[in-house]
Parts: sequence; C-alpha cells; structure tokens
Amino acid sequence: MCNSFFFFISGFSEVSVTSIYNVTPISRGRVITFDGLSVHHLSCDEGQVIVVYRADYGRRDITTCSDGRPDSQLHNVQCSSPNSTEYVVNRYRSKNEVFGDPCGGTSKYLEVVYGCQDRTVACEGSQAKLQCDEGQVIVVYRADYGRRDITTCSDGRPDSQLQNVQCSSPNSTEYVANSCNWQNSCTVAAKSSVFGEPCNGTSKYLEVVYGCQGKSFK
Repeated sequence: MCNSFFFFISGFSEVSVTSIYNVTPISRGRVITFDGLSVHHLSCDEGQVIVVYRADYGRRDITTCSDGRPDSQLHNVQCSSPNSTEYVVNRYRSKNEVFGDPCGGTSKYLEVVYGCQDRTVACEGSQAKLQCDEGQVIVVYRADYGRRDITTCSDGRPDSQLQNVQCSSPNSTEYVANSCNWQNSCTVAAKSSVFGEPCNGTSKYLEVVYGCQGKSFK
C-alpha cells in the first residue's frame, strides 16, 4: 500500500542531480509517493547532503500504488514525466500541475532514488579537508566559494557581512575537482586569493560536496 504525501527534501538547501561518476553513496534509499496531501521528509545525517539519482512521476508497473485503483488505471506502464528529476530537486510536490499529466486516466506515483554524500564546509581563511577511506579516492560533486545563507560561518561576523547570499565564485567546482579528484585526501584553502573575490565586504566560506569510490573506477 502507498502512503499519501507530498515529497519534500530536507537537510540541505541545494540538492545535487545524478553524477556521471560511479560513486558509492554513504546510504541509499528509494521512496515512492502517491498524489496526496501529507508531508514526507528525506534527510541525511549531519554533515551529509541528499543526492537525487533518479526521479520518475508516472507509472512503470501495475502493482505499485495499485490498492483501490481500477485495472483500467494501471495498465499503461510506459507513463513518465520527463521533467521529474528537475522538479524533485527543486522541492515541488507530486501533483499533475507540477509535473504535467504524462498519461491521462492512469493512476500515477512519484518514485525517487537517492543517496547521501559527504559535505564539508571551511570558513574563509581556513582549510577544507576531504578524506576517503583507505583504497578509495575523492570525486567532487560540487564546490562553492562564497555565501548562500546567513547562518553558515556567521559566528563573530557583523550582520552586514552576512546579508549577500547570492555570492558565488564561478570556478569553485572546477578548481576543487582539479585539485582533489582521484586523491585519497585533499586540503583546499578557503581564500579569495585562490578562488577570486566574488563579493567584497561579505564573509565567505567554501562548501564541498564529494563522494568516495574505489580506485578501480578511475
């Protein structure tokens, strides 16, 4: 039986989409939601972020979310909304007005496959430390030097240095990936002299989302 709920991602303000790398997530899950009104939360442990690998709104089999539904609403198993992953990442609800109706007359559900990955934050002037277990190497999903919220690295900072939350150095991911990918451990300085100055007068930090994989996948 399927519960009725909206789909909401918690634990991080921005969710990464499917990686091209064969990275083993710290944990992995699958959630199926049916059009409804209550709320379901996905969350990762502290220091981790949600990575959405795949989302699909529609119908791919005749058994999922089938209780109480007539057979006529279950037989179209080639029903899929092409923008499902994009909308899940952006925290929208599993309803037709969001995903569009890919197959009129068919009972639909939202299926999401996700994992949890490491996240490290280094305040401006300090260093971000990325570390994998022995025999594994780093793969960087995303890095951002700047400021995206008013709370991170805010201790002792005046409010005037925290208000610009649209501050981002455009070369952050490229630099950290080039510096750290395929290494077992890596240290990156969170400094404007490294990433450039994206916003004068704003207190910045370096945020890195990364995974670990076996060396054989390199």
